[in-house]
Amino acid sequence: MAFCTNCGSTLGAEARFCTNCGSTAPGFSAAVPSAAPPPFIPAPAPLVSVTPLEYSIQGDNLQVARINLKPGQELYAEAGRMVYKTPSVLWETRMGGNSLGDMLWGALKRKMMGQSLFLTYFKTDGSNGEVGFAGSYPGRIQVFELAAGQSVLVERDSFLFAESSAQLNIAYVKKLGAGFFGGEGFILEKLTGPGAVFIHAGGDFIEFPLGPGEQIQVETGNIVAFDESVTYDIQFVGSIKTAMFGGEGLFLATLTGPGNLIVQSMTLEKMRRQLAPYQHGGDEHKSGVDLFTGIFDNTD
Repeated sequence: MAFCTNCGSTLGAEARFCTNCGSTAPGFSAAVPSAAPPPFIPAPAPLVSVTPLEYSIQGDNLQVARINLKPGQELYAEAGRMVYKTPSVLWETRMGGNSLGDMLWGALKRKMMGQSLFLTYFKTDGSNGEVGFAGSYPGRIQVFELAAGQSVLVERDSFLFAESSAQLNIAYVKKLGAGFFGGEGFILEKLTGPGAVFIHAGGDFIEFPLGPGEQIQVETGNIVAFDESVTYDIQFVGSIKTAMFGGEGLFLATLTGPGNLIVQSMTLEKMRRQLAPYQHGGDEHKSGVDLFTGIFDNTD
């Protein structure tokens, strides 16, 4: 039997307090249960400031891309494409990749794409800077602002430079006929976002927004770039007579939408042909008339 320690009254076996004076029964804690802890609310993620690349393209057929480089921004470029830079812009030549195998494989792929073995990376020393890039022959510069995962296919040897967040990779022509008879061969370059990428090609550019199923036939060497959604194939066009005497060849590239296509008015091979007549190579061809006139006109 329990008694109240304050007034001595008899307490029941299960009593928690004295009914006479209100004191707490011996051995019973009057502590009030603590309130449930507040639910966990994660701290907001820090805001990441992504500064868009600030650039301008100046000139007509000998264009220069001028980049205002800010702290935290980094570019990588094909070797030998830089024209100038301010002292605050630092550069470093790398092969790329996290391991020796990745570096060697990346260098091999770049060689297959007609690019240099090494890439040059540019960033500032903590202050703003400027760097300029240009192609190695008369032509134009095209910019693609690619979203994450968005890709564009471009002719080999056309890559100029890009933000370091964008990827440069090799792309193989899927159809055998396109590889054998298309002036681009089996190899194209694939550029994937996110980030801005810059390419260079000859002459002036013509853009074709192709709708679903819409087709256009292009001289193979004149293709500059097209969206990944555009299908690319080589088809027999014309006749032997047209190929021999018309100078247009037996095969044209057939591109089918949907997607955007860019065509160039002058290829590097055509430029070489005009600068060094009768010394041809690569994928370009002469007409039958050129063959005959070349024989009689050549005095070598």
